[in-house]
Parts: sequence; structure tokens; C-alpha cells
Amino acid sequence: MRHIWLLLMALALGQPVSAQFNEKPILNLQNEDLARFNWGYFLGFNQYDFKFEYKNDLNPTDILVSKSIGFNVGLIGEMRINEFLDLRFEPGLFYTQRDLGFPGFSSENDAIREVSSTYINFPLLLKVSTRRLGNFKPFVIGGFGAALNLGSNEDSPDDNSSGTFRMKRQVYNYEIGFGVDFYLEYFKFSPSIRGVFSLTDELLRDEDPNSPWTGYIEARKTRGVIVNITFE
Repeated sequence: MRHIWLLLMALALGQPVSAQFNEKPILNLQNEDLARFNWGYFLGFNQYDFKFEYKNDLNPTDILVSKSIGFNVGLIGEMRINEFLDLRFEPGLFYTQRDLGFPGFSSENDAIREVSSTYINFPLLLKVSTRRLGNFKPFVIGGFGAALNLGSNEDSPDDNSSGTFRMKRQVYNYEIGFGVDFYLEYFKFSPSIRGVFSLTDELLRDEDPNSPWTGYIEARKTRGVIVNITFE
């Protein structure tokens, strides 16, 4: 999937980008950033991970996390503050899967947990841009948000002893990243890369306080890399 997105970006940007660096480029969408409110949508992909904190370093071997590529899709609402600042609300759906390998088990059924997560994110972000340079404009973006993990299994009566991996449903996080606005003939195209970091301990402990899956873990937090491609 990563290679497909890179190919699409290269095809989409190849000709327009070369035109941006002409000495006197033809300016596209000259009034695009003057409106008080703008709307759009985004597509993209992600790679999520877990950060584990252990109790008193009692665990001799770290839990292994096998990461995969997920996808993102969502909407954009933007309010212009001034030439350089925009406030953005980007609700979206993020799907990802992580496979966890727990040490100390001889059976694969006990050692491996597949964690499929579907997050509905509600981030409020501040976008800080430079002045427009021809038909492109770099920016940095960051802010805070809340998310609901629809695949958390939080309400399940079973836990890891029955093969059910559970997490807390509600998560708070922050994200920060950078990107570039490209002003094409009919729309604005903006690829960006961001890091997302959970502020919430998502660990839902097993009923047994000495559980070999959760007993020695102090905290488990999501972190990840997101690539968004927005169209406005």
C-alpha cells in the first residue's frame, strides 16, 4: 500500500511541482485561502505501535510488536484566523492492526495476540503556514484530540486467559507534523506526515493480578505515524 500511495503522489505532483519553481508561475486558486471557512476530506495510511512501561523492570524480555499498514479517511473543517494560522477539525476513521508477542509461553495461542483497532478520531489542530510561495506553501500542524476505539473489547467479560485482548475504549492523544499545500488548477492538494502519541494508558488489566499478559505492565500507550493526503 505504501508503494501505491507514493506512486500516486509522484504522478499527481510531478508536473505541477515542476511548474511551481518557474520564475513567474501562473498562480492557481488565488482566493483559496481568503474564505473564512474551508472544507475538504483526507485519505491516507498509518502505522501504529505500542509503547510499554513495565513495573520495576521485572519483565526480562520486552513484548514484541509486529506493525502493519492501516488506512485513514475523514473530513476537514477549517477556520481561517489570519494569513498564517488556521484552526482545523479533522474527524476521521483510522483502521490498524498490531500483533503482540508475549514472552514466556510455549503455545502460540497464548503468546500471540492480534490487536485490530478501529479508531474514530476527533482532533482539534492548529495549522501554522509560511507565506505562499508561488503555488505551494509549507506548514506545520499540531494539536490534541480524543478517539474512540471501536475494537477495544472493553465490555467483554473475558480476558487474555480466554484469548480475548482488551483495551480502554476512550483515548486522548496529541499529534504533530508537517506538510505542504500545493495549489493545483481546480483544488488544493496537501500531503502531510504526522506523529500521534497517546496521553492515555490504554491497559485494561486481566482479572488475575498476576496475569502473565498484564500483571507486569505499568502502562500501555499507542503511538504511530500517519500520512494524510488532503483535498480542499
